[in-house]
Amino acid sequence: MDGQRNDEVDVIRMVALIGICIVNVPFMALPVEAVFMVPANAPDMLGAFIVEGLFQLKFFLLFSFIFGWGMAIQARTAERSGQAFSERYFRRLMGLALIGVGHAVLVFSGDILLLYALLGVLLWLLRGSSPRFLIYFAFSMIPVSLACLSVLAVVIDELLKSDMINIGVEGHHLAGSFVQATQGRLHEWPVTFLFLLFLQGPLALGAFSCGLAAAKTNFFVPGNDGFLALRSSLPLLLAIALPCNLLYAMTMSGVIPVTSEWLSFVGFIVIGLGAPALSAIYLYLIIIASRRFSFPLLLLMAGRNSLSTYILQGVTCGFVFSGYGLGLFNQYGLLALVPVSALIGILSMLLVGGYARLFGRGPLEPVLRKISD
Repeated sequence: MDGQRNDEVDVIRMVALIGICIVNVPFMALPVEAVFMVPANAPDMLGAFIVEGLFQLKFFLLFSFIFGWGMAIQARTAERSGQAFSERYFRRLMGLALIGVGHAVLVFSGDILLLYALLGVLLWLLRGSSPRFLIYFAFSMIPVSLACLSVLAVVIDELLKSDMINIGVEGHHLAGSFVQATQGRLHEWPVTFLFLLFLQGPLALGAFSCGLAAAKTNFFVPGNDGFLALRSSLPLLLAIALPCNLLYAMTMSGVIPVTSEWLSFVGFIVIGLGAPALSAIYLYLIIIASRRFSFPLLLLMAGRNSLSTYILQGVTCGFVFSGYGLGLFNQYGLLALVPVSALIGILSMLLVGGYARLFGRGPLEPVLRKISD
């Protein structure tokens, strides 16, 4: 049963990493203003519609759910080995933060590891809470997210009106040299981090809380009450997810004109409700699939070594799109980037999975463990 549970967790990580890659690649393959502005042609509109409707925030929340689950598993491991979990946990968060800073500066300014490390401190305060409280806390993060998204909507609208979203010009992006790209990442990182804090922070903390509750209730054991409750909630989740994500995708892809200010505003913030609902549906479907089908060992091992896979995705993007790599920056539109992103994600997973099969772990996992221990 433990092996089955681990396989399910690895499959969730595996799928989440591919989804995260599809969301992240446009920010490394295109000037940032091209990502935030309304798409200029029908293929780009379709690409934006697909990514925003089906991927944006959803797979990130799956990854966050497993992060919260992992906290409880780490606590049990520390207890069995007689180690003080608090020291190990906070050293691990420190390691994630350090790796995240390096990742943001050298690879991708949209890094999530530092955000995870900071939110992990808040998760520590919830470690002794009951599963019921943790679920209620997760639900309470939805109105917080809606408030944060409302602030973001106003700020982004003002930036667009004043033509201030131009971080990617003058060579400060992957089209330039490594030094220019690094300068660009340093320049945009503080603003990007604040953006991610408002966009992802509340929902990520809610997903952490759900994951912790899942571990406390043995969610991945077949027949678990929580899993059965998730299954019975699917009609309600669909009723929430479909209209909310459809409206969000229409807003972000330009189907809803920017002149419809109030509809665009509502269309933007409803992702705070639609993303968790669709993520929960994805979670159910992935678990069912992992129980019915076998997945390639290399992909499972990549999911097991998710830190290395996540970092390698960014490094691979740098090689493909940068001026110091293949130089394909701004050569693909949003629609073409969807399969390209999936290919980059899968290739990175195969490389990490192959490495882990040879050496037991991914290249970065022993580094994080060394810091934690």
